[in-house]
Amino acid sequence: MFTSRFQAWVRRNALRLAAAVARLPVTPNQVTVAGMLATFVAAALAGFGYLLGAALVLIFAGTFDILDGALARVTRRSYSYGAFLDSTTDRYSEGAVYLGIAAYFLTHPSSDLTMKVLGCMAALAGSYLVSYVRARAQSLGFKCDVGLFARPERVVATVIGLLFPMVLPYVIYLLAILTNFTAVQRIHEVWRQGREQRRAHEAASSASRSRAEPRSSPRDASAAPESPPL
Repeated sequence: MFTSRFQAWVRRNALRLAAAVARLPVTPNQVTVAGMLATFVAAALAGFGYLLGAALVLIFAGTFDILDGALARVTRRSYSYGAFLDSTTDRYSEGAVYLGIAAYFLTHPSSDLTMKVLGCMAALAGSYLVSYVRARAQSLGFKCDVGLFARPERVVATVIGLLFPMVLPYVIYLLAILTNFTAVQRIHEVWRQGREQRRAHEAASSASRSRAEPRSSPRDASAAPESPPL
């Protein structure tokens, strides 16, 4: 994950920009959809081989991804549907970018074309899993924000690959590995929290059973009559 200091800097500037945008008749959901459409343009540019243009548009689209949440906070329009829409459009955006890069590889064939396309597929699957594991864990009451390669890191890595086409295949291989590794990290974190919950539940159940068991005092035992001899 990015450092907390960098995240704080991004949030501060996003709030300043959102305060300016709030004067316009624009809703956070409109900003979210606009960001997705801009990402579609970046994906199309990548597919047609305009990698520099794709990188620049993707950077521009990234500002929408940050701005929508900040605008929701500034205008006090934070609703559950907005968070749902943001997560859904993020998945469409990531899928479009990987498809665009795969199309670029297919139109520029090489000896390792199969590996490049498989790398795109593995990176896409890993990216989806990272987001799904977090969403599913949070729906079950777990906290799941750990991981080496969350969405901001994935976007930055993709932009670097588009800016430097010679390293683009290696960026895709890196994404294929690290996204799935991040998903495994989050699965392990949920398992760890689930184990702690189970242990706490078992301890509470054991204590409850101990309190419920009747205890006979020594006085009661001594007062009990002896059995008559046979």
